[in-house]
Amino acid sequence: MAQPDTKKVFFENLSGTGKAIAVLTSGGDAQGMNAAVRAVVRMGLYVGAKVYFIHEGYQGMVDGGENIEEASWESVSSMLQVGGTVIGSARCKEFRSHEGRLKAAHNLVLQGITNLCVIGGDGSLTGANLFREEWSGLLTELVDQGLIEADAVQKYSALHIVGMVGSIDNDFCGTDMTIGTDSALHRIIEVVDAIMTTAQSHQRTFVLEVMGRHCGYLALVSALACGADWVLIPEMPPEDGWEDKMCQKLSATRSRGTRLNIIIVAEGAIDRHGTPITSGIVKDLVVKCLGFDTRVTILGHVQRGGTPSAFDRILASRMGVEAVLALLETTANTPACVVSLCGNQSVRLPLMECVQMTQEVQRAMDGKRFEEAVKLRGRSFENNLRTYKLLAHRKPESELPVSNFNVAVLNVGAPAAGMNAAVRSAVRVGISEGHKMFAVSDGFEGFYKGQIREIKWADVGGWTGQGGSLLGTKRTLPAKHVEKIAEQMRMNNINALLIVGGFEAFLSLLELITARGKYDEFCVPMVMVPATVSNNVPGSDLSIGADTALNAITTTCDRIKQSASGTKRRVFIIETMGGYCGYLASVGGLAAGADAAYIYEEPFDIKDLQANVEHLTEKMKTSIQRGLVLRNENCNENYTTDFIYQLYSEEGKGVFDSRKNVLGHMQQGGAPSPFDRNFGTKISAKAMQWVTKKLTETFRHGRVFANTEDSCCLLGMRRRALVFQPVVQLKDETDFVHRIPKEQWWLKLRPLMKILAKYKTSYDVSDSGQLEHVIRNRPKESDASVAM
Repeated sequence: MAQPDTKKVFFENLSGTGKAIAVLTSGGDAQGMNAAVRAVVRMGLYVGAKVYFIHEGYQGMVDGGENIEEASWESVSSMLQVGGTVIGSARCKEFRSHEGRLKAAHNLVLQGITNLCVIGGDGSLTGANLFREEWSGLLTELVDQGLIEADAVQKYSALHIVGMVGSIDNDFCGTDMTIGTDSALHRIIEVVDAIMTTAQSHQRTFVLEVMGRHCGYLALVSALACGADWVLIPEMPPEDGWEDKMCQKLSATRSRGTRLNIIIVAEGAIDRHGTPITSGIVKDLVVKCLGFDTRVTILGHVQRGGTPSAFDRILASRMGVEAVLALLETTANTPACVVSLCGNQSVRLPLMECVQMTQEVQRAMDGKRFEEAVKLRGRSFENNLRTYKLLAHRKPESELPVSNFNVAVLNVGAPAAGMNAAVRSAVRVGISEGHKMFAVSDGFEGFYKGQIREIKWADVGGWTGQGGSLLGTKRTLPAKHVEKIAEQMRMNNINALLIVGGFEAFLSLLELITARGKYDEFCVPMVMVPATVSNNVPGSDLSIGADTALNAITTTCDRIKQSASGTKRRVFIIETMGGYCGYLASVGGLAAGADAAYIYEEPFDIKDLQANVEHLTEKMKTSIQRGLVLRNENCNENYTTDFIYQLYSEEGKGVFDSRKNVLGHMQQGGAPSPFDRNFGTKISAKAMQWVTKKLTETFRHGRVFANTEDSCCLLGMRRRALVFQPVVQLKDETDFVHRIPKEQWWLKLRPLMKILAKYKTSYDVSDSGQLEHVIRNRPKESDASVAM
């Protein structure tokens, strides 16, 4: 396939020839660890290094022998979709002793290993750093004992360590998301969604206990994702008298006609005095005070199990490749680092800075400095907590500010999972800020027909877990009906617009800005929140709905590949949605372990197709039994899915047979993923706060009048932050013919997919993480972290 130009060609600048890299998983297991192991092995082999598995974590390093095994390309096949860790993990007391580390050093030197990639929690990473610091002394001891030759001290003088955090608790400071957290949230939300249906049938209250002995991230984010009535976490214990407040909240919710209550409790939840609050205590309290039929569900190790989500596979694959890069670039003076995620970007942070910050959180909690503990957890955690409080607890009418502003919310474009979460968030934040909120049905088509109604706090209860668009959405653009829409704006006294939608929403705002010259009704603050499975909106790296679509693609690809298990060799050609945008095909291909992904942005010809067939043929002659090829629906008008299927069928005769699948609208359906629920909730809350600010700024002489470029914005995620961008300024970044941005960040992930599929390709490292420092979260910092 045609290759993009790169600023740096990786294999010409950095070589792993002569180096030995070992990868191990330690501590508790987490979904996605296998994807990280696979990426380390394949990237390591790609650059010419020897790569070793260390089975059973540090125990295997101490025991040596068969526990340290050389890895091959084929040895990591078919492990991407497997949960847990196939190389095993164990807690090792012996490694905590000097004698144990001496044995481990001896076993590594015997194999010539001086590069370690450790996937685990803060305990595992702290142990690795101590091992590194002791390394030269340990080698000297081994020479004194006659176990290694004297020249080995010089030859293996430095031990290089890179960490990746694998923990479902997301309790490690310095990274927005740890490997396994998103998958654990999937397990929790699957259970919550199932429980809500039975709870509604019987008007029950359910108390769910989730993991998190020292960190309440899972409890907090799952509460945000399902709209739980109450959440209890160790970092922010409830104020004294919380029992009465909780019961009042549950009673008020029921009195508004809701048939169920959900309370989520982290297993480490405590009160202000350090007394544990268990799920049993909460249940007894609800029964005693309210008499509600109440049940307890303890999720336990279900949260650790199951197949990794698309997010975790992509995160782990990116981190694994980044870890190998970091190991090859390290010197004797480079501190041990951890590869991490900040917003949407890979970063490298000094390992011990992160560990010390993580330990500071626990010290703050032990010292009952809970506000400080929340800030130390980082921007992502603090923003989640702030947003949950804003949306879950309604202030009494007497405490609400009175703004006298009317704000309309509408969906535009195709439906995307997570739209309803975004609308719910906008409505509730708007009401909290004193606005009167209006819902517009069926986009601009409903707008000009007058399908506008006031929407209240309770009207959006239970919306977070609903797929599609409950408001209704259409692709109709406003230009043809601009006069009628202006009339409706005037009749309903609409002072601001918040639009949740895809490329059509972007085009709509451009049309409304043009109409400002003729109609003053459009001289109001307008903001757009991107929501489309295609992820083709300019100005944002991610769109609401894209993660749910990726999970649908990944799950389906897993099943399709499994259908060929035990049969003859087979290649599957799978068509994805996306219009001209290849995001779903490319990133879905990375998550599903595809051999190729054909997209419009990277032109290809018959020679490339032939090369791909030959490449698959060679792989099929070894131990690989199944191949996977993804094709974006509009990648090429001549090389259709049928054409590629027939080509592969013909050219693969005698080696493999082919099958084709068109995934279609299943990519748009289903309940939104935890990521889309939370992304939609947080980005929409931020958009509504911007609307409030702009309304205040532009209210002059008894009316709102906003006609500057910065009063009509798109709120998008750019690398590490959420950014408001005037839509007029995004025109130059947009290919309007093909409805895609001119530059797309995910194209840099395509070489990664090819490398992991055993293609020789160039890899651009100009954007790879440079060593940074952990920044303590400051109280004034308001930039929302977008990763959950």
